[in-house]
Amino acid sequence: MRRSPSTDPTAAEPAAQDGADSTRERIVTAARDEFARHGIAGARVDRIAKQARTSKERVYAYFRGKEALYAHVSARELALVAEATPMDPADLPGYAGRLFDHFTVARPDHHRLIAWGRLELADTAAAPVHAAVARKVEQLREAQRAGQLDPAWDPVDVLALVNQIATTWATQTEIGAAAAEQAADPSLDARRAALVGAVERLFPSATRSPGPPST
Repeated sequence: MRRSPSTDPTAAEPAAQDGADSTRERIVTAARDEFARHGIAGARVDRIAKQARTSKERVYAYFRGKEALYAHVSARELALVAEATPMDPADLPGYAGRLFDHFTVARPDHHRLIAWGRLELADTAAAPVHAAVARKVEQLREAQRAGQLDPAWDPVDVLALVNQIATTWATQTEIGAAAAEQAADPSLDARRAALVGAVERLFPSATRSPGPPST
């Protein structure tokens, strides 16, 4: 009995040759770098193919176009981001620090990759992001029910504010460069401490031991 073709727009054609998996992986890796540098519209399949040491025809055999390839790459990279930056709703300052470490220090290409999708493919690239946001919002609601987070806040606002503060230096690199000479301490450690401190003031960590009473 003949199988019907896949309806997944990111799906590859069946692998027919030995080494097909490694070719596909090279394509995905090259595409990740290309999309991070140039966005979706600016990315070129011929450059991806060249970097992946394959042909344009082979790229299209695996993925049905740039948008499908971007959707596959971004979904995989978002999974890596989630693994590297788990959110503990009882310790939002710690979460902010992990976001800073990932997007500003370890993998700024991840931030660029996601940002291009927001700009160019707001509808088609949104599903993985929406699912991740929904999970985190529910985590925050549970923390509010457990008394670990001020219930006066809308959890959507909490998530938006923490994410925005944590990615400040990933999104506003020009400010850091222009103001370096004006800052008392322009180091990444100082930037990280400042944003973690800001989140701590807004959303104090429920796991932190209380300090001595003020006098």
